[in-house]
Amino acid sequence: MSRHLKKALPLAMAFGFAALPALANEQTAWRIFVSDHAEPTIRVLDPRTGGIIDTFTVKAPAGLSLSDSGKTIFAVQRDGGEVAVLSTGIAVEDHGAHGDLKVEAPKLLDLKLEGQRPSHFVDHNGNIAQFFDGDGVVKIVREKDVLAGKADARSIKLASPHHGVAISYGGTVLVTEPHPEKPVDELPVGIKVLGGDGFPVGSLHACPDLHGEASSGNILAIACKTGLLLVKSGADAPEISHLAYAASLPDGKITTLLGGKGLQYFLGNYGPQAVVLVEPGDTEPFRRVELPARRVHFAVDSARPQFAYIFTEDGQLHQLNVITATIEKSLKLTEPYSMDGHWSLPRPRIAVAGDEIIVSDPLKSRLHVIKAAAFAKDREIALDGKPFNVVAAGGSGEVHD
Repeated sequence: MSRHLKKALPLAMAFGFAALPALANEQTAWRIFVSDHAEPTIRVLDPRTGGIIDTFTVKAPAGLSLSDSGKTIFAVQRDGGEVAVLSTGIAVEDHGAHGDLKVEAPKLLDLKLEGQRPSHFVDHNGNIAQFFDGDGVVKIVREKDVLAGKADARSIKLASPHHGVAISYGGTVLVTEPHPEKPVDELPVGIKVLGGDGFPVGSLHACPDLHGEASSGNILAIACKTGLLLVKSGADAPEISHLAYAASLPDGKITTLLGGKGLQYFLGNYGPQAVVLVEPGDTEPFRRVELPARRVHFAVDSARPQFAYIFTEDGQLHQLNVITATIEKSLKLTEPYSMDGHWSLPRPRIAVAGDEIIVSDPLKSRLHVIKAAAFAKDREIALDGKPFNVVAAGGSGEVHD
C-alpha cells in the first residue's frame, strides 16, 4: 500500500474532493458531450433526462478534449484538419469560501484552429497548446481569450512534421524533438524548452519513444521508453528530471497517461493488459496492476479521488482503488469489444459526471449511466449513430438571480 496516498486521502476529503451532497443554497448542473464515430456531429445531453440540449455539426468526426476549467471543449478532427471549440455553457467561479455556478446555453464558437492532422491537446493553467502532426506546428491560445471571442493564436513551427506534443508552461513552451532520421515514422526522442523569444533554453531532455503526458498537482509528467520526465516550476525555467522505470517492472512502457485529481499520482497503461500507478515522491513510485482482460479505456475520478475506472475488452467496467492498487469492484456493461484490429475502431469511452459514471457503447447506440457510490448501473440513454467520445462538464455552486 502507498503510504504517500494513504496519508493524503483524509486531507483530500477534508478539503472538498469527496462527493458530498450539494448544500441547500447550492445547485448542481452537468452536461454530457458526445461525438459520433462516423458522423461529424457533437450532441449535448442532459444526463438526468437523456434529453438532447443541442447538436453541433463540425467538419469531421471528432475527439473531444475538455479544458481544465470545464468551460470549453476542443473538438479535434484529425481527418478534417481542424479543431473546433465549444463553450460548455457551465462555469464554476471560485470565490474562496464558495463557488458561483453559471449556466448558459452551450455553443459552437467562431474560433477554429486549422492544420494538418491535429492530434494532442494540452491545457496547462488555461494556456492551451494544440499540436498538428502533419505540419509539425503547435498553436497556442489562452482559454479566456477564446471565450472572449479573440482569435489570436501563437504558432510555433518545429523542425519537421511528427507525432508530437507541446505544453505552454509559464513563460516557456515545452516541445517535442522529432526523431532525427525518421521523424514521421518514429516517435519523438525528447523535449526542448523554448523561451519567450522562441529560442531553446538549455539542452535537449532525452525521452525516447515519447508519447503521453499529464499533470497532477504541481508536477507535469511526460512518458518515455525509459521512464517519465517530471517537470516542475523553476526560478528561471522549468526543472526537468528523469524517473526511471522500476527494475521490478516487466518490459514495457507507458504511452497513455492521466493525472490524479485531489491526490497526486499518475495512471498509465503498461502493456495491453495492465496499468501502472506512479507516485513520484514515494519510495516505490511504480505499482503495476494486472487486468482480467485487455484494456480499452480508463479515467480518473476527481470527486472520489481514491478511485479510477478501467473498461476492458470483455465488456466490464472496473473500479480501481489507487491507494491499495487493487480492483475493488467490476461491473458487466456491454458485449465484448475486442482490441484486435485498428486502434481507431469504435470502442467504449468513460467520463465521470459528478456522482455518475458515463460509458459509451457505440455498437449498441447508447450510453450506460452508473451510480458511482454504489458502483451499479442505473439507466441507459439511447442515441442515434455510434456514440463514441464522451466528456462531462459541470459542477456545483451558488446561483444568484
